[in-house]
Amino acid sequence: MKALVYSAANSVSVQQKPEPVISSPGDAIVKLTKTTICGTDLHILKGDVATCQPGRILGHEGIGVVYATGPSVSRFSRGDRVLISCISSCAVCEYCRRGMYSHCTSGGWILGNSIDGTQAEYVRIPHADSSLYKIPVGVDDAAMVMLSDIFPTALECGVQNGKVQPGATVVIVGAGPVGLAGVMTAQLYSPSKIIVIDTDDKRLEKARELGASAGINNQAEDAIAKVKELTDGKGCDAVIEAVGVPATFALCQELLAPGGVLANVGVHGCKVDLALDRLWDKNICEYR
Repeated sequence: MKALVYSAANSVSVQQKPEPVISSPGDAIVKLTKTTICGTDLHILKGDVATCQPGRILGHEGIGVVYATGPSVSRFSRGDRVLISCISSCAVCEYCRRGMYSHCTSGGWILGNSIDGTQAEYVRIPHADSSLYKIPVGVDDAAMVMLSDIFPTALECGVQNGKVQPGATVVIVGAGPVGLAGVMTAQLYSPSKIIVIDTDDKRLEKARELGASAGINNQAEDAIAKVKELTDGKGCDAVIEAVGVPATFALCQELLAPGGVLANVGVHGCKVDLALDRLWDKNICEYR
């Protein structure tokens, strides 16, 4: 089969690889119909993710059709259309039972990281019964693939960890797919403002189309001053970092209102600093 393989820092290629096989009773083999690229894949390409070794097939999101199942799989059978969760979950370990599926002791983010992933014609899914979801009849594949990682990441890691509440002010730094999904899902919690910061005017335009109150190009204007202007000098109650570089994490810290929450979504491949010398007296309550 054809697969996209990580070879070394700044090097990926499409290669011929053997089709995966069932190696555990709870496995399923899925034939991919759609997949996509995550910002995390770009961090892997830069060499930022030490757990992903050369030779790995990339990708951790997608949809497809069940091709084969192990003897312990009871919820799925050959021919089922399924959504692949970016997080593999055994559903029984101590972390899964606490709802912390990304810390599953035999799963978590393993696809395209410590095991071969979804940017291929076929993929092996461990813990299939709790890591796949049947796709309802009539649902568009292109829309459904967004639920594999992009929307859940924006909602759970950004909006929910950011404690977005009715009347809150929200700023999202980064208007890529996850940042834009954050704009959409934040509206479920009725904030008073959603401000988006990016360096691309077209992305900012899309953010406004999707419901953002304001878009700020931080290459063209002072983002900190503009956010303060839009929030009566306070900063924002929820600050969502959706890029994953030191400069944007530093910017997010400057945008926090007293008592605010900074929710980190971006993958950081190098050390970032927490400016407690400026934050210690702001009653900052949580960092993720």
